[in-house]
Amino acid sequence: MMEGKTFFSTSEAILRELQHLQEESDDELNDHLDEMCSETNDDILHNDDNVDDIFDSEEKMMIKIIKHNDLEMEFDMIGVHEAIANAFRRLLLSEVPSMAIEKVFIYNNTSIIQDEVLAHRLGLIPLKADPRRFEYRQKDDEDGTEQDTLEFELKVKCTWNTNAHKDTTNPDDLYRNNNVYSKHIKWLPIGDQGSIYKQSDVGPVLDDILINKMRPGHELDIKLHAIKGIAKDHAKFSPVCTAFYRLLPEVTLTRKVEGEQAERLQKCFSPGVIGLEEKHGKKRAKVLDARYDTCSRNVYRYDDLRDSVKMTRVKDHFIFTIESVGALPPDVLFLEAVKVLKNKCRMFLDELNKSTT
Repeated sequence: MMEGKTFFSTSEAILRELQHLQEESDDELNDHLDEMCSETNDDILHNDDNVDDIFDSEEKMMIKIIKHNDLEMEFDMIGVHEAIANAFRRLLLSEVPSMAIEKVFIYNNTSIIQDEVLAHRLGLIPLKADPRRFEYRQKDDEDGTEQDTLEFELKVKCTWNTNAHKDTTNPDDLYRNNNVYSKHIKWLPIGDQGSIYKQSDVGPVLDDILINKMRPGHELDIKLHAIKGIAKDHAKFSPVCTAFYRLLPEVTLTRKVEGEQAERLQKCFSPGVIGLEEKHGKKRAKVLDARYDTCSRNVYRYDDLRDSVKMTRVKDHFIFTIESVGALPPDVLFLEAVKVLKNKCRMFLDELNKSTT
């Protein structure tokens, strides 16, 4: 886990990007909306969720990073509309680019797995490569260039292990290269890629992904091309395992709960939500941290407890979780999602400007 200082700098970077997004779009969009409202019935354009509330004030907007490592980040996004939070979730899943294997050239495959199944398995292997340093390949480009393509090679041949004990029946002892793993995929630099990228910067994210099982006489000779893409076109380009959010739970005790009732109330919630304290020789329930509540609603099973608790959610406080596949850290992925949303806002405003000229 990273230090608190890094947490602060990362959250500041995310907050800064969110504020830029707000500043760039608010004034111009509001001008267009005012113009539309002057020509259209206000009831059609406005409802309880006013457009002005999509972003609250900058003073209220806040990012708090709770947990952060190379693969996972949990943070609180406070003071934004649910539409914005959901936009980031969808962008992370489908429109933040990554590198993935697109073309598979099979020169030899004598294993039992079919060519098309093998190609599909190879395409789903997450790659460690920074997509920000590559361009999108043109549709009519079959070969690719060093600016838009990474080339890999998979050459493996299964043979007998002549040093194996005569009584062994373990395939790992009897054969060599009987299991083909992602570590067997080797990067072949194109052009000047070898001087630009380190060998450790390019390749499969994990070395132990099983691709195929072979026996003596089986052989693979394959060349692979990886390109930049987005999951909107194919799921293999998704840079995250998952990205999701939930609203912060809010648990309030409406009356004193003591004794045996307090103990039962504590068991109705996830560990850490309800605590017990001694008051005048009796155990009294108190709320410790509603964040851990999973909203099981077990308390409503008891008639004598159902009126003692009020459970709600904070409507503008989102607990956001991002799990990266490993190509880029989760904080970088979120910043890339902010950039994608900013570009969409600019494109939308450009179209509005065209329609009014």
